[in-house]
Amino acid sequence: MSVHKRFGLGIMGLLLVGWVGAVAAEYPQIDPAHSEVLFKVTHMGVNTVTGRFDSFQANFEVDPQHIENTKGSATIDVKSINTSNPKRDNHLRSDDFFNAEQFPQIKFVSKSVKNVNMADSTCDLVGDLTMRDVTKEIVLKIKGGGIIKDGWGNERAAFTAKGTINRFDFNLKWNKLLEAGGLVVGPEVQLELAFEGLRPTGDKAAEKPKK
Repeated sequence: MSVHKRFGLGIMGLLLVGWVGAVAAEYPQIDPAHSEVLFKVTHMGVNTVTGRFDSFQANFEVDPQHIENTKGSATIDVKSINTSNPKRDNHLRSDDFFNAEQFPQIKFVSKSVKNVNMADSTCDLVGDLTMRDVTKEIVLKIKGGGIIKDGWGNERAAFTAKGTINRFDFNLKWNKLLEAGGLVVGPEVQLELAFEGLRPTGDKAAEKPKK
């Protein structure tokens, strides 16, 4: 997995460990064993199919004193799509959906932060999502998981992000009608992302945890 990351949206985590005076931080690494990019979509109106992208890069930073200045971007490799069904994955890579040959990457670039809630460590991250040849503004609900020091000399920050998009807005329009009505694949796609960022802070920083 190819992953790069800078992030630290642990709003309450900063307060809980007493780092009230902390300044803007960058997290130049990400722990791929504890990070993921997932999506969910309905199938025939009765079930939910979950998939993921196995290769992605991200670049985030945060100023804990001014959460509204949080910014970042992410790039996802379309060919790494994985729904545990090779035939379906190849169909998703085709022009019926993502067209991975012509549009190999999905990109997100943040623009602003709104609705910061210090009580539950959440905020809304507004940004532009690009899939295929379409760019549209979306909102991701961010929840900080806190900041800790691990045993390898790293500072760790974790967060989750959730949002919903309509795939038809991005020209992923393939579908078939069911005899009883409705669509084989639902138009709404739920996005769920989780990242655990690392920032080396000591002599052991070069060491990486094995689990």
